[in-house]
Amino acid sequence: MFYGVLRGGYQQKAAFINKKALFFTETLDRRGYSDIFASIIIYKQSKKTRTMNKAELIDAIASEAGLSKADAKKALDGFVNATAAALKKGDRISLVGFGSFSVSERAARTGRNPQTGKEIKIAKKNVVRFKAGAELSGKVN
Repeated sequence: MFYGVLRGGYQQKAAFINKKALFFTETLDRRGYSDIFASIIIYKQSKKTRTMNKAELIDAIASEAGLSKADAKKALDGFVNATAAALKKGDRISLVGFGSFSVSERAARTGRNPQTGKEIKIAKKNVVRFKAGAELSGKVN
């Protein structure tokens, strides 16, 4: 446990459990009010994952494969279009080491409108599934 006085008469109190566990800091002002909730919110925001967009993926493909950005964009668009066409026909796409894409049917069901609570019928639909391969899982872990 650590206590220290900050500028303006604020007292800082911090606890560090270990490197992997949650740590928090608590700031007490002159009246003894706590600022711990702001610290927890900042900690949670720092743990959010970053999302790669299409342009960044094209840049990564281009640099990894030694292609121009235009060629990498064509390759990515070709992959997406070919995958969508195959899945629409009901085919399964298997890329050894990476994973497999397939289509499964979600049955019709009864749900509730969250605003009114009224029951509604949800129609059946096809959904795309992806199962990661062993090599991809190994690289992530």
